[in-house]
Amino acid sequence: MAKMSAVSGKFLRWLLVAVCLVLAVVIITQQFSSWYTADGQNSLPDIVYSFHDKPKAPIELSAGPCRAKRECPADQFSFYIHSGAANVVPPVVCIQNKLVLGAALNNAGGGINIVVVNGKTEEVLKTDRFNMYSGEVKPLIDFLNIIEKGSIVIIASYDEPSTKLNDEARKLIADLGSSAISSVGYRDNWVFVGAKGATLKTPFEKHLKNEEEKNKYDGWPEMIELYGCVPKYLE
Repeated sequence: MAKMSAVSGKFLRWLLVAVCLVLAVVIITQQFSSWYTADGQNSLPDIVYSFHDKPKAPIELSAGPCRAKRECPADQFSFYIHSGAANVVPPVVCIQNKLVLGAALNNAGGGINIVVVNGKTEEVLKTDRFNMYSGEVKPLIDFLNIIEKGSIVIIASYDEPSTKLNDEARKLIADLGSSAISSVGYRDNWVFVGAKGATLKTPFEKHLKNEEEKNKYDGWPEMIELYGCVPKYLE
């Protein structure tokens, strides 16, 4: 009888541990299900689908500027970014497999390149570039401040993105959901997709430091790519 009692007690302890683990998973899942909110009412749905997560949309590799082409569900749209090789190949940004920023469109350049997308319609609202080496940071701050809530914001660095960046500009980018902006430094390579009104950090971000012993190019890290499906802003 005592032996049965001990076995029962052990079983109950394991059962309690299992219940606690299930509850923890449920709580974490609920927290990640509201990545972006705007005005406390409208929200972008679960956006933890990165290029490593499920469900995976089919990817077609091509030789064109939008190298990683993919089809996304109707309530999401695809993006593709690569940040340029050294200071030779400017960055590329594609939305729904269409080039919206790049050398071919003459709208990409040194510093910080930004594409703002309407979160409901996928329409590209504006693109701009900000020279952070010989330019000024105020135009970048002004640009970030007037982006409307619910907009998707795509950023790609090129050549040198950090010399003129100050705390105010970095905070505005962090408020879009960036985790890496606080450490983006001289000639670092960095790409990012966030949103105005973000409440959690984005899963869509890559950052490579300029490190002499690791750099692929003379004075610059290697080129990076980022692609995935972004949920539309739904009311």
